[in-house]
Amino acid sequence: MLDGFSNFFAWMEALSPIWAYVTLLVIAYGENVLPPIPGDMVVVFGGYMAGLGQLHLGVVILLSTVGGALGFMTMYAVGYKLGRSVLNPDRLQWLPREGFDRAQRWIHQYGYGVIAANRFLSGARSVISLTAGMFRMETARTAWWCTVSALVWTGLISYAGYAVGENWDLVVTYLRAYGRIVLTILVLGAVGLGARWYWRRQRRTATGGDDGGPPSEPR
Repeated sequence: MLDGFSNFFAWMEALSPIWAYVTLLVIAYGENVLPPIPGDMVVVFGGYMAGLGQLHLGVVILLSTVGGALGFMTMYAVGYKLGRSVLNPDRLQWLPREGFDRAQRWIHQYGYGVIAANRFLSGARSVISLTAGMFRMETARTAWWCTVSALVWTGLISYAGYAVGENWDLVVTYLRAYGRIVLTILVLGAVGLGARWYWRRQRRTATGGDDGGPPSEPR
């Protein structure tokens, strides 16, 4: 995968600092709007460029955080505006439809904790932001937690690129492995939560109680 972006990184490394910063900000923003954009990879490379002295690490972290948070809130606004029509299969076709089911379960279960963790949930960020908007989660709290999440995540991965220098591509390799592991754990956890909810509903139905359905609003 890195070989396919080698020309892009060579181009970015040749940019003046101001345009490298602009590129970093735009890609950090765009990753949330168009998930195929490899935002994390570029942030790691920005950290590597900071290690070379071409950029400042603090500015790399700041712009990556701002771009990520603004991108998240853009998709939140789309979800807020569209409401349940976000789930229409004819809309936002580049996003994985099954991801919405997972995001809804996570938000019902963990509320704003999912927003705080979104940057660590590789492959689900855009779906989480859209779902948060669809559920009309409080804007100020959502903006705060998505910014904190972006700051911590981009700080970690940009510093990793800064620290390992020429071996920055190893960080990207580990990030991809991390993403697969996290996604597997989350899917298994979602299946377990779904099975527990179904079992409780069946049990309550059998005893004449309510159906034990999930809450109508996230916490």
